[in-house]
Amino acid sequence: MTVYQWFVFFLLIQIVHFLGTWKLYEAAGRKRWEAAIPVYNAIVLMKITNRPTWWTILLFVPVVNLIMFPVVWVETLRSFGKNSTFDTVLGIATLGFYIYYINYTQPLNYISDRSLIPQNKTADTISSILFAIVVATIVHGYVIQPYNIPTSSLEKSLLVGDFLFVSKFHYGARTPMTPIAAPMVHDTIPFINKKSYLSWPQLPYFRFFAMQEVNRTDIVVFNWPADTLYNMYKVADKRYDKPIDKKTNYVKRCVGIPGDSLSIKDGIVYINGKVMPMPERAKPQYSYSVTTDGSGFDPTYILKELNITDPVYIDERTPNTFYFRALTEESANRLKQNPIVKSVVRNISHEVEPTIFPQTKNWNVDNLGPIYIPQKGKTVALTAESLPFYKTIISEYEKNDLKVNGTEIRINGQIATNYTFKQDYYWMMGDNRHNSLDSRYWGYVPENHIVGKPVFIWMSLDPNGKGFGKIRWDRVFTTVSGDGQPQSYFKYFLIALALYFGISFFINKRKEKNS
Repeated sequence: MTVYQWFVFFLLIQIVHFLGTWKLYEAAGRKRWEAAIPVYNAIVLMKITNRPTWWTILLFVPVVNLIMFPVVWVETLRSFGKNSTFDTVLGIATLGFYIYYINYTQPLNYISDRSLIPQNKTADTISSILFAIVVATIVHGYVIQPYNIPTSSLEKSLLVGDFLFVSKFHYGARTPMTPIAAPMVHDTIPFINKKSYLSWPQLPYFRFFAMQEVNRTDIVVFNWPADTLYNMYKVADKRYDKPIDKKTNYVKRCVGIPGDSLSIKDGIVYINGKVMPMPERAKPQYSYSVTTDGSGFDPTYILKELNITDPVYIDERTPNTFYFRALTEESANRLKQNPIVKSVVRNISHEVEPTIFPQTKNWNVDNLGPIYIPQKGKTVALTAESLPFYKTIISEYEKNDLKVNGTEIRINGQIATNYTFKQDYYWMMGDNRHNSLDSRYWGYVPENHIVGKPVFIWMSLDPNGKGFGKIRWDRVFTTVSGDGQPQSYFKYFLIALALYFGISFFINKRKEKNS
């Protein structure tokens, strides 16, 4: 929906509210017109129901308001003496339209001093659960979100089994574009594996003030632009056009920012003609072929010694050659020092890979470019050769009607020889260069797909470990970014926790003694 369509929809909601409540407002001693003024009518309704004015804000927070609307319906009914379970069920089951019936057909006895204390334990429990869900949904959607690393594309920096906290406010919290959705889940409801949202309506894209921009080498969580799966647990059977914020979450390293010219030569990333420097914690990995003299080379031992999680393959044609899927340069150099190792060669692809973006060049994962990373407000020439780079941007990401007839390009019915970008774009890649599904295959990541920045590893579990040995203690409570090697703050957390409980115990004992 466009901003104009949402404005019209919002006005219709206000009309519906006015028609169903104006007599209630008058019965509560307010003016009829107060039920018709957008936002103000919600503030007045909070006063009528004896609820805090700040609840009004929650009515306009997407997803959270799905919880708050039923609460307000019930509170409104109870303010006029409709306290029975039957009234509550009717109020919710009719999506609030039961209030219309009360407004026009029933005596309106306003209870200005009604008790806000739940009448029974069940009601108290439900109120507590709803409040907890509202708080958790706000934190999850606008402050920080938990995330699990499922693949080895950022191996060494982030490991399979790392559990992260992803900051929403570093790059600016993005308001949900899909307002009708189950809280605190992504595109699928767990256990029942059903879609967790309604695709319509859609809110316009909006992002709050950002603490920082997305920088080169940042590790970023984003919605996978090429996601057309029905849900994350199901093999694709056909294309599904998913809302942006319900596309699968991916985590990669940003290697190209808006305005950059990016190339990859023999696996090395170049930005604007220069080798892109990587932070100390980043450990790019490549596949290597290791040839030995045949005297008892044990790859299993080497894997453990070098802390490598990706498997090793043996070339059947040359039994003394081992294929390592992912080695850092440091690990490769250590292998070279082994006396039975004859050679360690990085595998560089020179064969054409048709699946490499934009699927029209003789490129591969190790050699591609130059590619221009689109920047908001910048204009590029459109030709038959350049169009494949920007076709998806024009038609899908920026919602234009694109038609191509031979060499003629039409955008929204007009012949186009150039195009001006409406938002910024980024190029994302995994550090595990030969084992990562990233921008080399599906192209640019639009700004409106950016989710947040991983900032903290609160738990790390080794998929191959057992018992307490499964926990990677050296990674628990470590930061994702920063200079130097990661440092665990777990012991400081335990000390702070012990101090908290100790002080609380001491204070409670003093209260008991003085009472």
